[in-house]
Amino acid sequence: MKKISVFIVDDSAVVRQVASEVLNGDPSIEVLGVAADPIFAISKLNKQWPDVIVLDIEMPRMDGITFLKKIMAERPTPVVICSSLTEKGAETTMDALAAGAITVVAKPSIGVRRFLMEDAASELVQAVKAAASAKIKHVKIAPSPKVAAPKLTADAILTAPTGALRQTTERIVAIGTSTGGTQALESILTPLPRTSPGIVIVQHMPEKFTASFAERLNSLCEIEVREAKHNDRVIPGLALVAPGGKHMLLKRSGAQYYVEVLEGPLVNRHRPSVDVLFRSVAKYAGKNALGIIMTGMGDDGARGLKEMHDVGATTIAQDEATSVVYGMPKEAVKLGGVDRSVGLGLIPGEIAKFI
Repeated sequence: MKKISVFIVDDSAVVRQVASEVLNGDPSIEVLGVAADPIFAISKLNKQWPDVIVLDIEMPRMDGITFLKKIMAERPTPVVICSSLTEKGAETTMDALAAGAITVVAKPSIGVRRFLMEDAASELVQAVKAAASAKIKHVKIAPSPKVAAPKLTADAILTAPTGALRQTTERIVAIGTSTGGTQALESILTPLPRTSPGIVIVQHMPEKFTASFAERLNSLCEIEVREAKHNDRVIPGLALVAPGGKHMLLKRSGAQYYVEVLEGPLVNRHRPSVDVLFRSVAKYAGKNALGIIMTGMGDDGARGLKEMHDVGATTIAQDEATSVVYGMPKEAVKLGGVDRSVGLGLIPGEIAKFI
């Protein structure tokens, strides 16, 4: 089989060396070359173009976002962003994903040699493989977010009612996605009205990045979108995104749904895991839930969606034609846990019908 060719652009010599060692250590990948900044990279890339580019964001002479936009405009290529685990790095990474990057790998802030540790090395390799299999034609450049006024709730006027409630029929939507999911989520959440049911989301993403991701979605959507906190209530018009590095579970107290945000081991090599969320939804929401599995590499979420299906929940998968990477939906279909597969553009309508 033809190896996946990779070009690395990073101003750190140590990162270039270590990332090259990690990627060349996989028999299906070869590093074509490296460059310290985009200006050097352009001259080298013109001689031999790779299948995937691994790109730093903060570099001299030309920043990574400018370079990424140039690539996507002139020669669209799968790009993996290698970004620092800082608040500033997270915000810039969201700009990169909006500009067309496929996925993000967190760069350790201390000790780059940690890339050689098994989990970190595997994450970089898997990100490159996912990018190589991505359908770049489905990657769309997102518009810059508008500055939105704060979304106040009724709490600004009066306190919430108290007292016991009857058996709930409140609807819940649970969404799981990975590679290509940042743009896919934007596509399905932006059309939703504030009357939409409460939504819980797992998007595979490193810690510190999910808060910026949720903030970006919140600036674009009519519904409220925010990173979940432990014991947050799940209510209509609100979407909660699982924090990177932690699992999120749906729970129920009486007629009210809420989430638990917990530490724990990696599940299907992920934390947060879609399987963990979907299993909790199957247990506590049952037939009142709609499960949606979307673009992503691997099989996280496939078993959990089957568990939702088996307790009477409605389950749908993004179809192959519109998935950037048709991995997770494909595995869910194979397990028999999907009621129907639909195109990305039809998913908002499915949520509306579920109401």
